Amino acid sequence: MAIERWPATERPRERLYWNGADALADAELLALQLGSGRRGKTAVEVAREMLAAYGSLAGVAGREAAELAKLPGVGPAKAARLASAFELTRRLRARTPGIRIALSSPAEVYAAFGPLMEDLPREVFRVALLDAQNGLLRDLVISEGTLSASLVHPREVFKPAILESAASIILLHNHPSGDPTPSREDLRLTRQLAEAARLMDLRIHDHVVIGRGRYVSLAEKGII
Repeated sequence: MAIERWPATERPRERLYWNGADALADAELLALQLGSGRRGKTAVEVAREMLAAYGSLAGVAGREAAELAKLPGVGPAKAARLASAFELTRRLRARTPGIRIALSSPAEVYAAFGPLMEDLPREVFRVALLDAQNGLLRDLVISEGTLSASLVHPREVFKPAILESAASIILLHNHPSGDPTPSREDLRLTRQLAEAARLMDLRIHDHVVIGRGRYVSLAEKGII
């Protein structure tokens, strides 16, 4: 039966209006983003299929829009709507407008960037530029894809720090597997960048590897 023919008290949109968004199940919230189902399946049923396919809401959020678009009943427009909603959620969790962000410890780095990076489907390397009090000046993406020295060149890492007159920088990247254990390439690249920073009289405060729900600080491990 189409959702429009359900009793008003059971329809996701009406329940959200009357009871609040937190009263809805994950499948119902996904269904509202989808807007419609497919032949023989309501939007809620399509949403349940997505959750079953990827194991959880986080699993769905970690997928590329192009992959979601291939699911029955989704398509490019609905996939783009979902990807947009997930990215807005990441940004809201990672940033509080008007609040100065201090990154004085690995835990603070993870609190600021974990929501933004832990569910990404590919590796992303970022640099956070800090002032003398470890306040975040800005951050930027240096590369996307498998982490390697060929993708993360010292020139691209340090040029923004020089232009912004940053007191120090923090390196960050994520592991899509969810396990933040540093790889050999992570360690090699970190040592290479640390050596280049010393030659340029720049300070790398830390390199934080972000996994799902946890992180590893290479400064704490003595690599930097």
